[in-house]
Amino acid sequence: MVYKIAFTTKWADFDPNKHMRHTSYNDYAAECRIRFFNDYGLTTALFETQNIGPVLFKEETSFYREIKLGESIKIDLRLKACSENAERFKMLHHIYKDDGVLAAEVQVYAAWLDLKKRKLITPPAIFKEVFNQLDRTEDFEEILLKSKIQKPIY
Repeated sequence: MVYKIAFTTKWADFDPNKHMRHTSYNDYAAECRIRFFNDYGLTTALFETQNIGPVLFKEETSFYREIKLGESIKIDLRLKACSENAERFKMLHHIYKDDGVLAAEVQVYAAWLDLKKRKLITPPAIFKEVFNQLDRTEDFEEILLKSKIQKPIY
């Protein structure tokens, strides 16, 4: 399943040139991810009870077309890479203008953090189940982890 969501842009998203600020693209991508998690049971309440939170290592945005004041956007979300138990993951967001033209791509590389110990962790099994619901990109890759150190092999 490709997760899709639409947003109506707001005045605060735009700069004096009347096109969307570069940081707004990342904000909408983050909102899309959080809504995906929430819609599939990885709610903020679950994060709180498990003392877990997502942590980003890298966020990369590529811009293709300008989004102007008053336009709406659509975002789709796919899994680009994932470790066996969803400890580490990469997600790809495509941001489209209302007319279907690709405006930007946002890629994130992230993991799960134990909020008390401030260490990276393997999340509960439900996280892997939720990630398995999401379509994978054509170039999907498995992220291999060193057994105890839990650092990605690159």
